[in-house]
Amino acid sequence: MARNRVRTHPLPPVVALTTGAVLLLAVTACGSGASPGSGDKKAGAPVVVATTTWEGAFAKAAGAKDVTVIVPQSVQHAPDYDPTPSDLAAVADADFVLYAPFEPYAKKVKEAAGSDAKLVEVGLDNDAGHASAEVTRLGKLFGTQGAATKWDKTFKSEYGTLQKGLKDAWPHGKAPSVVTQVYSAWAAKMAGAQVRGMYGPDAVTAAQLSDLTWKKPQFVFDNVHMTTGKVLPDSGARQIEIVNYPGKDLELLPVYRNAAETIRKAMGGAS
Repeated sequence: MARNRVRTHPLPPVVALTTGAVLLLAVTACGSGASPGSGDKKAGAPVVVATTTWEGAFAKAAGAKDVTVIVPQSVQHAPDYDPTPSDLAAVADADFVLYAPFEPYAKKVKEAAGSDAKLVEVGLDNDAGHASAEVTRLGKLFGTQGAATKWDKTFKSEYGTLQKGLKDAWPHGKAPSVVTQVYSAWAAKMAGAQVRGMYGPDAVTAAQLSDLTWKKPQFVFDNVHMTTGKVLPDSGARQIEIVNYPGKDLELLPVYRNAAETIRKAMGGAS
């Protein structure tokens, strides 16, 4: 399958970001003598290979302009994808390779990286605080701190606007009660919801189903990438499907905007 190469452009006025804690391998740039954050052997233009659009979007937000994504954006559940040898060929030419530890093909990516690429383990989480920290750290690693700082400032401003809009849409002016899939908790937090329970990533058991239903949530924030259908079918709770991965343009802010719009509409239709 052909690789998805995205050559990014200068950041527009509105961009966004995501995710959680990361473990960055701070290593010296090969052949340049430069230390992490001091620059790049390609004059500030690091070549980045990311396993999915999620890692790729973090890289773009941090200032990377040459980003190749291995897993096609059309793949609904990225960890199910099995990279081909041709997919992994791009890794050998990269300056940085971004991957998540839960991805089963991470070992293949590591092996394909060889001795030149810098491996960066990324913790994928769209929580706003984690996302800001992730972009900041990647910016330092890439030597693109200025771009990362600019993006983070824009992101925080836009996120605050989305939060206010969701609060204004609370049913009857009260924070909604929700049950959320673990990887959709960031959306519940953005909405200012009262989280009464969480489930996943494993399938909901009969005992969990009974317990979560008993908590009588108004909404269920599901994860579209790991959905198993109606989570609490007899609870009367309205289920909202949350999307975590950005599109092939590697823009993160639309992930937040789309989630906010989906939640706002659901709250507007709640009785």
